[in-house]
Amino acid sequence: MCVGVQVDPSWWASGVWEGRPIREFLERRDIAATFRFLHARGISYGAIAALVGVSANRAAEIAKGARQVTAYDVLERIAVGLRIPRAVMGLGQEQEANATSSRPAARPEEGTANHPPYRRSPEAPVGSSSALTRLRTALDEALATSSVAPHQLELIEASANEHMRIYPSAPPAMMLSRLAAECAEVQVLSRRRQPAAIQSRLSGTAALLATMCADALMRLGDVGEARLWYRTALHAADDSSEPRLRVLVRAQSAMLPYYFGDPQQTVSLTEAAMAISETPSSSTALAAAGRARALARLGAVDEARAAITQARRMFDLVGDDDSDTAFRFPRKRLLFYLSGASTWLGDTSEAYRVQDEALRLYGASPSVPIDPALIGLDRSMCLVRDRRAAEAAASALDAVAALPETQRAEIVLTRALDVISAIPVRHRGEEAAALADYVRACRERGRTLAGGTAALDP
Repeated sequence: MCVGVQVDPSWWASGVWEGRPIREFLERRDIAATFRFLHARGISYGAIAALVGVSANRAAEIAKGARQVTAYDVLERIAVGLRIPRAVMGLGQEQEANATSSRPAARPEEGTANHPPYRRSPEAPVGSSSALTRLRTALDEALATSSVAPHQLELIEASANEHMRIYPSAPPAMMLSRLAAECAEVQVLSRRRQPAAIQSRLSGTAALLATMCADALMRLGDVGEARLWYRTALHAADDSSEPRLRVLVRAQSAMLPYYFGDPQQTVSLTEAAMAISETPSSSTALAAAGRARALARLGAVDEARAAITQARRMFDLVGDDDSDTAFRFPRKRLLFYLSGASTWLGDTSEAYRVQDEALRLYGASPSVPIDPALIGLDRSMCLVRDRRAAEAAASALDAVAALPETQRAEIVLTRALDVISAIPVRHRGEEAAALADYVRACRERGRTLAGGTAALDP
């Protein structure tokens, strides 16, 4: 250990960083947070670097998040040098640490575990037994260290699942900042050679994370970036070779042209999703419902009615139980889609019935607030069709105002303006003017929040 520097092992059990136990950061192998934690306790980055066998510049870059630490051998050196229990970081048994700590750190010219050197020895020709043994050993080490440790992959997948659990109820801007760090870690790991089974799981996780990023950007109205993130999600899903995931990402990406583009593209994407797998899943039911809603918006009445019947039938076969987790498709979400379909078809009586049932299932205090708001705006469009313009504008304002401030995203505000556009000009009274003013104020407030003058957390 570096002379004059003391790392107290008790810190790793009882320490707190940014209001959370430091152990949580260790379990996620968040080395940046770990280095900052030590720096806040008076240990310089130079001293940290000496303890773990990296340069002072690299230690500072890691702490700033400019460099990621994923190589297993480097993580081992960090655990040993900082006296972190290896099990906390998922690095295996404690007795392995003794062997690691007894070895001197490799000099750059000697190579690393990620890039083991192989030099032809004058005493041992390349075809000799000893040379081949060294080559095989070096190759084994390279393959071992290029693989993601099982515990590390499990932590990444668990973190993605946690993001999916909280995503529907969280403000989109806040979720983007949280998802970015997760995407960065998966990106670094995916750049290294991985066994096919590991790479498939990494790509599957990348697809889910990218889809959440795309959806959040769509909600915020950043259509161009959302389209690019959906493209990334599609690439990752296809690389995962998981048919259900490939269906899911295509069904989710079909929402973007429905809200901010050409609904005909929604029809194409949903039909492509439904054609992928012969075995239907809840994501196939989602695609069928999205197709029905888009056909209704296009005015394809007969096709839309047939598609509604197909979506209901498919949901009865493979729909999810009630859940608020992202990418699940319970009955309330089916009804959310059918609300839009019936609204665009002009079947207001059916739309009101579907909306009432959906809102009952979402509950009085929904944990997924944006869906009930959009259902409320569907109802406002029905009121316009029933020539109740003032009531339509007032109900649209109520639907937007009921949302938490950080959830009044562009996807909702654009739909509110659709209500105004649907009202004939001669019937736009003070209620419509109040709605337009409120949407304008929400957009201005949204720009203020995005500028960082207010907290993004609810």
